[in-house]
Amino acid sequence: MSAFDDVYSANAKFAESFGSSGLTGRAARGLAVVTCMDSRIDPLGLLGLQPGDAKILRNAGARVTDDVLRTLVLAVYVLGVNRVLIMPHTDCGMTKVTDSEVHALTRDHGVDTRSLEFHTVPDQNEALKHDLTRIRTTPFLPPGMPVAGGIYDVHTGRLTPSPH
Repeated sequence: MSAFDDVYSANAKFAESFGSSGLTGRAARGLAVVTCMDSRIDPLGLLGLQPGDAKILRNAGARVTDDVLRTLVLAVYVLGVNRVLIMPHTDCGMTKVTDSEVHALTRDHGVDTRSLEFHTVPDQNEALKHDLTRIRTTPFLPPGMPVAGGIYDVHTGRLTPSPH
């Protein structure tokens, strides 16, 4: 028995009624969403989107890392994205630890993670402001491209737009 039998079985059932084979891989609504990997977030559902409408970029804390910028460049110039929404959320695990604490936790398991930056979030509003500025000022994306942010509340389902 495999540790993944449940997901393979669920996929087989999903594939029986799969209806998205005609999608192109481009963002039909021109949107990219940077959000957290938290499984309580359904980015398509909460934004009224369907598969194929947007590019969804997920990482711990919804941070705009170098890899997110790389992916946004591809999304904009190759896959039809013309606007970006950054959407962190309430009750995020990345607001509850520091990089130093994560390094200590991994060290306790014999793993040295000092070469990694975890981009933990001491102040969610400040982190969102920083990440919005990072996208707006990068030389790799079109100047003036619409970029917005908002914090999604995992307890109410509401997205509160950022004033930044």
